[in-house]
Amino acid sequence: MMTDWSTIHYGAMALVVTSWIGIGAYAGLRAWNGWLALKRAELELLPGRQPPAPCATVVRIDVADLKERVRKLEAIAAGIDL
Repeated sequence: MMTDWSTIHYGAMALVVTSWIGIGAYAGLRAWNGWLALKRAELELLPGRQPPAPCATVVRIDVADLKERVRKLEAIAAGIDL
């Protein structure tokens, strides 16, 4: 039985090319993550940077939601079905 060396040769080439593509993709993603970490660090060092204040509407909705939950819990504690 003769081995078809061209098939083995092309298979080995495909394996090497695929490996290099994987290595390149991995290196590129690591570099991208490093760049993003650098930009985050730069943003944290900006003077006077504060997180944005929540919108008053959102705060009112949160307070109303909490009041409703407390009302339901008080009703449960008192044994009243809602």
